[in-house]
Amino acid sequence: MSTRGGTLQAPAEVRPEPAEQAAGPSRLPLVVHILAIGTFLMGTTEFVVAGLLPEIAGDLDVSVARTGLMITVFAVGMIIGAPLMAMLTLRLPRRLTLMLALGVFAVGHVIVALGSDFTVILGARFLTAIATGAFWAVANVAATNAAGPAAGSRALGLVGAGAMLANVVGVPLGAFAGQLTGWRGPFWALAVLSAAAIVLIARTVTHDGPAQRTVSVRSELTALRSGRLWLVLAACATTTGGVLAAYSYISPLLIGRSEVQSGSVPLVLVGFGLGALAGSLVGGRLGDHRPHTVTILAPAGATLLLLAISLLAGYAVPTVILITLLGFFGLGANPVLMALAVRFAKQAPVLASALTVSAFNLGTAVGSWIAGLTLDSSLGTTGPAVVGTVIAALTLIPTLAIALLQPRRTAAAVA
Repeated sequence: MSTRGGTLQAPAEVRPEPAEQAAGPSRLPLVVHILAIGTFLMGTTEFVVAGLLPEIAGDLDVSVARTGLMITVFAVGMIIGAPLMAMLTLRLPRRLTLMLALGVFAVGHVIVALGSDFTVILGARFLTAIATGAFWAVANVAATNAAGPAAGSRALGLVGAGAMLANVVGVPLGAFAGQLTGWRGPFWALAVLSAAAIVLIARTVTHDGPAQRTVSVRSELTALRSGRLWLVLAACATTTGGVLAAYSYISPLLIGRSEVQSGSVPLVLVGFGLGALAGSLVGGRLGDHRPHTVTILAPAGATLLLLAISLLAGYAVPTVILITLLGFFGLGANPVLMALAVRFAKQAPVLASALTVSAFNLGTAVGSWIAGLTLDSSLGTTGPAVVGTVIAALTLIPTLAIALLQPRRTAAAVA
């Protein structure tokens, strides 16, 4: 694997719990941190809506449940956009792809900030999501290349931490700003910041090596033959879908059930974001050494936490604590799952990375859609947490299968 701009090569077979691994670099390259800034903007725009649902619904004269479609449509756009744009831009320089994605991202936010028709706004969110999917898929591969094989999960953990930091800083600030200046203000800010990020990408992402320019769509599609890859993708969908089914409607739960004041909701979002940030960094670091431990324990913990939220939602303090812990466990396995997908796909890292983005957002779209339906059921505002519990529990099926299959493959190879 080239560490600067070359093609991501297939690492050696993943062992379930390797006793030793080559030590990675003590400090990750600057470009990995810059790419994390990009995912920070992407994570902010995806979930800032969760903290502004009542304000957006009131201004556009739509129901809170329907306003939640702004999250669902964004997820659908990433499902389609990540693999589609990964294939369409396969032979474009990665730096150019990242810059173009940020440009479209900025335009989409300007349309939302100016829009008054809900359908037009949903269309702009879809456009923005396609650009986000393209950026994220290429950023994952660029970060892994820059970090090298011994620090791949750690690099992906940092890139993912950009999105997690969005929940700590971006989403709460967006919620505060939306309450003070109107919900359109955060979208204007994101448009400006994404335009500025184009300059940073241009300065730090290196030119591609010659091998990347000879890659073909056909070679990338060979990734689809890996059964282990599909198990990883299933885990990506369920682990994220379970957590974000609940998180997408956390504001109605806190205000309507836990009786938290609306002005305090952004602070709860900070707690979730801090947990998610720590989980992404810790999970990424542990994932280079104990991948299966992380991918089993993290969703198991998230399932138990979601169940506890469902049962204790009427109590404010326990609910806030549980939401913070949910951030840590719920998204901690994501960088490890992405790294496993790239490894199992062997010579097709770009498509594998794109498919993980699609899987994460497929889970988000389905989970948030089902969760939104439960708001009008007898479950009320606790419905999303109940839905999240069931979906998160399903993650253990593919992650346990991966862990059980790996020793057999290793033993067969030794024999």
